Amino acid sequence: MTDDLVTIGSEGLTARINPLGAELWSLTDATGAEYMTDADPAFWSGHAPFLFPIVGALSGDTLRLDGREFSMPKHGFARRSAFAPVHVEAAEARFRLTDSPATRAVYPFGFVLEVAYRIAAMTLHTEVSIQNPNNEPLPFSFGFHPAFAWPLPGGFPKQDHKLVFEKAESPTLRQLTPNSGELSPNSRPSPANSRELLLNEELFRNDALIWDVFESKSLTYGVDGGTCLDLHFPDTTSMGVWQVPGARYICIEPWQGYADPEGFTGDFREKPGVVLLDPGATRTFRMDVTVRPA
Repeated sequence: MTDDLVTIGSEGLTARINPLGAELWSLTDATGAEYMTDADPAFWSGHAPFLFPIVGALSGDTLRLDGREFSMPKHGFARRSAFAPVHVEAAEARFRLTDSPATRAVYPFGFVLEVAYRIAAMTLHTEVSIQNPNNEPLPFSFGFHPAFAWPLPGGFPKQDHKLVFEKAESPTLRQLTPNSGELSPNSRPSPANSRELLLNEELFRNDALIWDVFESKSLTYGVDGGTCLDLHFPDTTSMGVWQVPGARYICIEPWQGYADPEGFTGDFREKPGVVLLDPGATRTFRMDVTVRPA
């Protein structure tokens, strides 16, 4: 599978992308230092999947539309779909996924999903566009799910790493219901100190940290005086932070949408966080990652 990876780069950064899911598998600097997960299957073998047309889990893994029911697993089908590389140059690449009989069997809509990567200096720019070719609104959610190395290159221990948000965030977090993955009506205190979250594995013993409303459009992940990643995500409204305790990654996930509220059995169009995209319209989601080595 690694033979199929598409490589783009600049003098400072190299990215390798798997057309399966249009998924970023590797981001290295000129020294060969790796900024993405090692994808150890003992914890989680993902790298940076795109979540479409849902984020998180549906109640009973069931998508309901106009009285019909469709089975759809957590995070949707895009991450396990083969994207077509439609444009590849030295420092940029674009991939496309369109509807098919297989996707229409679980999500009865036409769509065009494009993922464009571009490297400039020490920044990887990612732009995802979703186009509605139908004569009716297209309901969907979308999410980024990149797993960055934790610890980052530079020799600092995991406990020295933190997230610094652009703005002060809510003092409470949402929780996932055990086993079902639905969004619980209960909340819990946030471990973040307003704008700063000190990372440790115990934070994730009960699954992800979830802000259903996230005000910041950027954050910094890294170590004071050491390696840092600056993330910019201007088009999303929610955030998840997650890992499997013991793993060597941290997922920082800007989302547009989130899991079904616990017990939700309504029409998918009415689900909180779902986008209704007008016929003929396109919605774009960006995420930029700038590497600042130690």
